[in-house]
Amino acid sequence: MSIIKSIHAREILDSRGNPTLEVNVITNNGGSVAMVPSGASRGVHEAKELRDGGKRYNGLGVQKAIKNVNTIIAKKLKGCDTTNQEKIDQTLIKLDGTKDKHKLGANTMLGVSLACARAGAYATKQPTYKHIASMVGIKKPSIPMPACNIINGGKHAGNGLDFQEYMIIPTKAKSFEQAMQMVSETYHALKQHLLRQGCYQCR
Repeated sequence: MSIIKSIHAREILDSRGNPTLEVNVITNNGGSVAMVPSGASRGVHEAKELRDGGKRYNGLGVQKAIKNVNTIIAKKLKGCDTTNQEKIDQTLIKLDGTKDKHKLGANTMLGVSLACARAGAYATKQPTYKHIASMVGIKKPSIPMPACNIINGGKHAGNGLDFQEYMIIPTKAKSFEQAMQMVSETYHALKQHLLRQGCYQCR
């Protein structure tokens, strides 16, 4: 068992210089950390991040989210076993109680959930991907596959595409090296095809 002794969050800056959360989970046999990613585009059906508003960091601060972790969530999850990920996630969902996660914040919940998953993986002496696979009944997981973006849309491009990213995953690859080769060759073949079709944005 991997019993939670404490959970603590703090504000860090992402690669764009904007605030996001780092969550630390301390258990009876170790600890783990997770940093929450934050994209520029927001889908209309995405769960809602919790941001502070106001002038600080142009409204993007996460002090409210940190407070939710360090008080409400930490108190509720103290004593829970990190190897029981379903119980942890269901507790977070019930604690929030909203469809779009706006009360606690999707960024808040993701940071805690991922840090707990990593603590559970450490306790079971597995890589995180194998630990997650075992929780959903996959006995022989494949090696982690790269999910590679080949066409940009949304706020990342000026092409008017509604989808932020069109991605490919080489699931039939026998090794990570082969997976990257498949992705590269597919990308360049697609680029050449689009150039032949007169897509000047591909130049």
